[in-house]
Amino acid sequence: MKEADSKTPMPPQEAEDSALKLYIALNRASQWINAHGDRDIRKHGLNRTEFGVLEMLYHKGAQPLQQIGGKVLMSSGNITYVIDKLEKKQLVQRRASADDRRLIFAEITSQGTQFIEEVFPAHTDIIKEAVSGLTTEEQKQASKLLKKLGRHAQDAFK
Repeated sequence: MKEADSKTPMPPQEAEDSALKLYIALNRASQWINAHGDRDIRKHGLNRTEFGVLEMLYHKGAQPLQQIGGKVLMSSGNITYVIDKLEKKQLVQRRASADDRRLIFAEITSQGTQFIEEVFPAHTDIIKEAVSGLTTEEQKQASKLLKKLGRHAQDAFK
């Protein structure tokens, strides 16, 4: 298949093939990179969503329950379930807002902070290894292109 430059439009079938190949490659790469991360997270008794919520609370501080779902791409019903599980593990706690008692925040506990500080550096190394099939420069290029692709797909979805 020939490379098309920005001035020469691809024939329709070639553009369709290219889009489908990209879709498949993105999904397969995502599945395998996630498999590396998931295997590591499971060793610590969490799943990807629990770890993602805990990591977000560690780095961003207490968050209203209603807003967590949008930040970790989950429905609000699932967030309640995840926060319940993290509370049972004493990694997160709920706190009512001082200004509006209807507003409930999730915040990381000292045990949760200790957990992330112990686990996150090695987890980062596992992710770095999983994406090391690309050079650092290629990773930067891929990240930039995927952000552009994601923004376009999001805008087109509205």
